[in-house]
Amino acid sequence: MVKLYDSGVYLLDGKKLISEKEAVDATKESQDEAKRGTISYHILQSHNTSADPKNLQIRFDAIASHDITYVGIIQTARASGLDKFPLPYILTCCHNSLCAVGGTINEDDHVFGLTACKRYGGIFLPPHMGVIHQYMREEVAGGGKMILGSDSHTRYGALGTMAVGEGGGELVKQILEQTWDIAYPEIVAVYLDGRPNPGVGPQDIAIAIISAVFKNGYVKNKVMEFVGPGVSSMTTDYRNGIDVMTTETACLSSIWRTDEDTKAYLTEHGRREDFRRLDPADTAYYDGCIYVDLSTVHSMIALPFHPSNGFEIRELNANLDDILHAVEEDAKTRFNNPNLHLELRKKVQDGALYADQGIIAGCAGGTYTNLMEAARLLEGKSTGTDAFSLSLYPGSQPILLELMKKGAIEKLLQAGATVRTAFCGPCFGAGDTPAHGSLSIRHTTRNFPNREGSKPGQGQISCVALMDARSIAASVVNKGRITAADELGYTFDCPAYHYDSTAYEHRVYQGFGKGNPKEELVCGPNIKDWPKLPPLSEHMLLKVCAYITDPVTTTDELIPSGETSSFRSDPMRLAEFTLSRRVPTYVGKAKEVKRSEEARKAGCCPKEVQHILDQIRSIPGYTAIQDEQIGLSSTIYAAKPGDGSAREQAASCQRMLLGGANLAKEYATKRYRSNLINWGMIPFVIVGEPDFRDDDYIFVPDIRTALSRDTSAVSAYVIGETIHTLKLSITALTDEEKEIIRRGSLINFYRAD
Repeated sequence: MVKLYDSGVYLLDGKKLISEKEAVDATKESQDEAKRGTISYHILQSHNTSADPKNLQIRFDAIASHDITYVGIIQTARASGLDKFPLPYILTCCHNSLCAVGGTINEDDHVFGLTACKRYGGIFLPPHMGVIHQYMREEVAGGGKMILGSDSHTRYGALGTMAVGEGGGELVKQILEQTWDIAYPEIVAVYLDGRPNPGVGPQDIAIAIISAVFKNGYVKNKVMEFVGPGVSSMTTDYRNGIDVMTTETACLSSIWRTDEDTKAYLTEHGRREDFRRLDPADTAYYDGCIYVDLSTVHSMIALPFHPSNGFEIRELNANLDDILHAVEEDAKTRFNNPNLHLELRKKVQDGALYADQGIIAGCAGGTYTNLMEAARLLEGKSTGTDAFSLSLYPGSQPILLELMKKGAIEKLLQAGATVRTAFCGPCFGAGDTPAHGSLSIRHTTRNFPNREGSKPGQGQISCVALMDARSIAASVVNKGRITAADELGYTFDCPAYHYDSTAYEHRVYQGFGKGNPKEELVCGPNIKDWPKLPPLSEHMLLKVCAYITDPVTTTDELIPSGETSSFRSDPMRLAEFTLSRRVPTYVGKAKEVKRSEEARKAGCCPKEVQHILDQIRSIPGYTAIQDEQIGLSSTIYAAKPGDGSAREQAASCQRMLLGGANLAKEYATKRYRSNLINWGMIPFVIVGEPDFRDDDYIFVPDIRTALSRDTSAVSAYVIGETIHTLKLSITALTDEEKEIIRRGSLINFYRAD
């Protein structure tokens, strides 16, 4: 059972929940005092460098990036005055681990990363050694810390670390010894009661929670604080598997109370000193509460195309036709392609649903306990010799080494599974891409469209259902028939884990505090500097180059993952992929706007643009406006953009094509909105319904001046055959964010300083 409270709650002595409505005489403390009783409050305030507890300016203890993001971040920092890494910066090579066919692009990025660590004093984890989040759990995260990562699944709450996934611009600020600025967030309690049943794994609990809170936005941009007696019913390794999935709720971060098992985990990893006992105060107030009775959670499956599309496996099996039909109908609406058909119901045989592929991988699936239990279920069994396959990716070399010592790898290989190195590829479509029409069951982080590598825009589609490693293993035994592990009636006492860091000691470059400015930074021919970006003009003219009405637009739709990863070191080349799987015409339209603006600046204004400029002069108050006072750029409209990845390229690629703003009803995540700001783009919110169309022009007068005033109401005009007003808004910006937008980007902001 997952229950959401419709008001705030008080937690007394860490055990008793009292709703705000019932708490009149339950506590002697005021609500403001009780708010200071959360674990989150103390961690946030201990890292807050401002004198204002409500407006935070955070300095993190460490930052981390992988090889899809670290080149761009370091290039941005270099352009902004980088001298050294002033805090531990961990660069991992777990995304672009495979060398591109016919080129050296990915390995060039790795050489860049290593030489950057030597020059500026960083920590470098080479390819195949560990996925970013597993390494951070093993070697860096600890009680009371805060860590910032350029990956959305930066979550180490189960170790007592409040970790945040953000776009690269926010890491650049930390490198330049600036701060992460945010209003104090709401804190929501996740009260865990009971204990998981045999066969129920962390992914089952995660899917149950995500399904209850994502669509209603219950924890959007809030901190999830895990409390209650149920926390101690799970090992820390198990908790890590739940914690990493909190990203899919759209929360800001997560934190857990810690206990003796947390201490044992850190001690085993040689970091006993990083343990902190974290508990809420005797009286703590939370802005909401998610109550979870762990004993009532059954084996789950999240069907395409989101982790929140969750069902109990037994419910799915009892209502196959209706549930699968709903997914097929969703696909029709989502892809808007009459020639593309998702036919999941054809995978039903003799009343059961069959998958074509199983994968257990990465920061969510590739943990020790997950793989040990999968090995237990597969011992003496067979994957079969037909189309169904199983691939396993341990999260790090130390995990792989321990699985070998325990005999688990032998059992898995004998069953017909293939065991790979630590690589995040299956999580974003760069490894184990299934065939067209296939259904893959995965213990990974996401099942968004395209995340498995398919290209619906080109008529190729496969899809992913998320499941726990235990149910995937149970399904493997049945040759791909979707099977709930909690219905098998077994128990498993996982052998203790012994951490051996020898592989890291022999391979990881530990350079923090040892930077050498004489070290050459090696840049392969694919690694390009950021082009010069224009500042904000006094008046803004936007052309709508993409108009998306989907309820949510993911980062993967804004800039696809997978094969594009090899080009993330070349800003202009990567920009060619912007919206390519969702709005294939966008790049061409945006390029035309950019060419028009360049021609106009050169004194040869295209007729269409000149006609629009002349129409603007018919607006009262702007009859004398000069063309050079107006800046032309492109924009996109999406109802709710930015769900998913922290990749800043979703914004930077728009900016490379002269994007000036986004228009939305709301933004799915803070991190995407921050990315827009750091790349000099205005995150407009539409007030009311979007009263414009694709290819329309929108004139926003006096925008530089507007940024100096209250931005809750910004006037604009839609310029078409007729002219009509459009009401816009910009959610509160800090003074620094306003200046970044005025100057045209974070790079320009620091260059000017």
